[in-house]
Amino acid sequence: MSKISNSWRMMKASATVLRMDPELLVFPLLSGIATILVTATFVVPFAVIGEGFGALEQMGENPGYLGYVVGFLYYLVLYTLIFFFNTALVGATMIRLDGGDPTVSDGLNIAFKKLTTILEYAAIAATVGMILRALEERAGFIGRIVIGLIGLSWTLATFLTVPVLVTKDVSAFDAVKESASLFKKTWGEQVAGNIGIGLVTFLLIVLMVLVAVPLFMLAAAINEVLLIPLVLTFIAGFIALILFTSALNGIYTAALYRFATTGNAGEQFDSDMMREAFRPKKRRW
Repeated sequence: MSKISNSWRMMKASATVLRMDPELLVFPLLSGIATILVTATFVVPFAVIGEGFGALEQMGENPGYLGYVVGFLYYLVLYTLIFFFNTALVGATMIRLDGGDPTVSDGLNIAFKKLTTILEYAAIAATVGMILRALEERAGFIGRIVIGLIGLSWTLATFLTVPVLVTKDVSAFDAVKESASLFKKTWGEQVAGNIGIGLVTFLLIVLMVLVAVPLFMLAAAINEVLLIPLVLTFIAGFIALILFTSALNGIYTAALYRFATTGNAGEQFDSDMMREAFRPKKRRW
């Protein structure tokens, strides 16, 4: 509970950074648009040229070599774009934590300079993703749970890979190794922070649904035409929430990494709060 409480304070500090630099929201927005376009690029040809969406379902059940090739290419392109914009977000955040005033161009320039390493990291992530998928398709119920835990471990161990790529001139493999090493030092705060951000997002979505459903019912009872602006407003609010929490996660990651490596997360993050996050465990004899 102490770590969760401390992570909540770190989230509020991250929100302070976002208020200072609202342009950071551009990066998750571009990442979301890129995700939609890439997914459509891979899905539409099967739906239009092939045998419709049934071909996709069949490939999911029995992928074969073509399915694995297409799946790997999809992961590779998707991860490259996601990591690119994450790198831009973390890079711009680092400028703010260093006392600067970042712009969208600053973040994109940082990401372009790291493009080769980003491609390497995307290839590693795509390979791991395809291996886990192949194992999951051949495993039973218990096996799938184990593979799911392995996937979760991979996600947590690579949580700080992007900040490493931003701040150091290293290969993607070395960045993953350093992230895993830092994970051993910060694992409690990483997990608590992810749970905190995810929990806040979930609660806000639930609140939005609880407010929206009665309004939808009331609008439908009065005039169905009124549903259109309400639905559009709900969709806009949902997108804004996802962008907000995605930006917070990137800022949180940058601050966590900065303190873990330099002992100073920036003036927006209280030193006592950060020291609490990395307080060493007491040995029991």
